[in-house]
Amino acid sequence: MNSVVKLLAFIFIFTISAVRSREIEEDVKFFKLNEKVIYDCVDIHKQPSLSHPLLHNHKIQMEPSFSIPNPKYKGKKGNKIKRTIDCPNGMVPIQRNTHEYVANGKYWAEKHSTPLTVESHETHFAGVRTQDKSPYHGLAAWMSVHDLNVSNDQISYTAIYVESGVNNKVNSIQTGWMVNPSLFGDNRTWSYGFWKGANGAGCYNTICPGFVQVSKTDLLSAPFPYPGKGQGERAVYTSILQDKITGNWWTTDVKYSGPDTHIGYWPKELFDLIANSVDMVGVTGAVRASSSGISPPMGNGLLPTEDEKASAHVKNLEILDSEFIVQESNKYNLEKVLDNNKCYGLKDGKKGISFKESILFTYGGPGGDSCGI
Repeated sequence: MNSVVKLLAFIFIFTISAVRSREIEEDVKFFKLNEKVIYDCVDIHKQPSLSHPLLHNHKIQMEPSFSIPNPKYKGKKGNKIKRTIDCPNGMVPIQRNTHEYVANGKYWAEKHSTPLTVESHETHFAGVRTQDKSPYHGLAAWMSVHDLNVSNDQISYTAIYVESGVNNKVNSIQTGWMVNPSLFGDNRTWSYGFWKGANGAGCYNTICPGFVQVSKTDLLSAPFPYPGKGQGERAVYTSILQDKITGNWWTTDVKYSGPDTHIGYWPKELFDLIANSVDMVGVTGAVRASSSGISPPMGNGLLPTEDEKASAHVKNLEILDSEFIVQESNKYNLEKVLDNNKCYGLKDGKKGISFKESILFTYGGPGGDSCGI
């Protein structure tokens, strides 16, 4: 009889252990986007960014205090990033920082130039920026997305940005799309974020502590799907906006239909020049040449024309002004930035019947070995 009781007790304990083991396995979720990029679902309150020395007492802001003005441009809806991740409630996706990923990220972060330093060697820009009627609290823009042939020692990207600089010190936040085979491990086009803050600290995505992930589904960095038949052009409508109450800098996936997804934010504590506002906002295409001086393609790889269907283009640039009011960019003096007209171009876009239906500019070019460094 005792042996039967012991056997039943053993079966009961084994069953409970097996159930708990399965529960643990289900809780520890991960998502593999390619051979080098893996996301783990992590407790939102235990994400690595909160280990930053400036964020020890930081309280996570679950959503911003503002709403994003939805784009009125309907035309052909751009393809959004395919949702491949859905972490359990209370958890968020955090990219696994392998040694190779961190090393490549640090390498490119050290070479990353900002539009405040257009004279940077090996880097070329084509876009617009403004310091008119500053300060600002952010911006949003619609950008076409393209696939490009870029080598492992080159990068090509298009981004919106907020920046301030004093002497040799710069604070900056960028987000947009990028082709960087060395960093991402393939030649696809990826969304990305980049920040540079106090004491020169900063990095891409979540390679270093800083960006606080809030969404359990949408990522700061993920590949754009290849265009499907009949799906029209690919595009991303993204924003960097400062929360009026907390001062945190939020980035949001603005949807053409349905609710927007607030991906997360860069806490104001990370910055010493843009904790309260910024002096410059802009949107630009950019490339980084290889050490041999060969520059990669920018935009869609073609010199721009007025035809938006044949050129990479930007539209719906809106600016959050000093009073936290959204303003159309045509109310500001926009400075054109084109540091190399041998390999790249920048043209005014077609004016539509309204601001929302107008192209702000077209840009891009093939690059090559005669662009200069």
